[in-house]
Amino acid sequence: MRSRRCLIIGLLTLIVGGCRTFPHVGQPAPVTNPIQVRANNYDLVWERTIDTLHEYQFAITKENRLSGEIETDYKTGAGLFEPWHYDAANPKERIEGTFQSLRRRILVHITQVEGGYMVSVEAFKELEDLPGRAANSASGATFQESEPLKRDLNLVVGQTAPSGWIFKGRDRALEHALLSDLVSNLQGR
Repeated sequence: MRSRRCLIIGLLTLIVGGCRTFPHVGQPAPVTNPIQVRANNYDLVWERTIDTLHEYQFAITKENRLSGEIETDYKTGAGLFEPWHYDAANPKERIEGTFQSLRRRILVHITQVEGGYMVSVEAFKELEDLPGRAANSASGATFQESEPLKRDLNLVVGQTAPSGWIFKGRDRALEHALLSDLVSNLQGR
């Protein structure tokens, strides 16, 4: 009964989320990474690349126009119940993000070549690795009626150790989705 209810909620989320839930399912993605962009204005390519990363809600941590590098901060992976986050580029990635704690970051390189620019995108995916159980419980920060009032205001202790992250490799689906959107942004949609 519970799994049926979860399935119905998941399907309703997909229906309500509309086509933007999986924006790249029906779109052809570029075959190669890097792609060559035919443009004569470096600033235009740079700004469109930043705009594309912002559409995916990635926060920029470093950008260096001289070396042509853009690096984003880590972003928590989207699940089925977050159709407004676009970092899960296909249904498989979105389902995985529902049941696992994931994070992604992007590294973009823009280099000038004859006839335009080469834009390469690297999307790195990591899986959270908790070393042990979290020490929090649902009632850890509430007062018990059966015990006298305690003046300890630090009842919530957090995790027993900091989270670790397991490198899962590159997220090719997200790379292709970003490159596809970048091409359409440069063409003026």
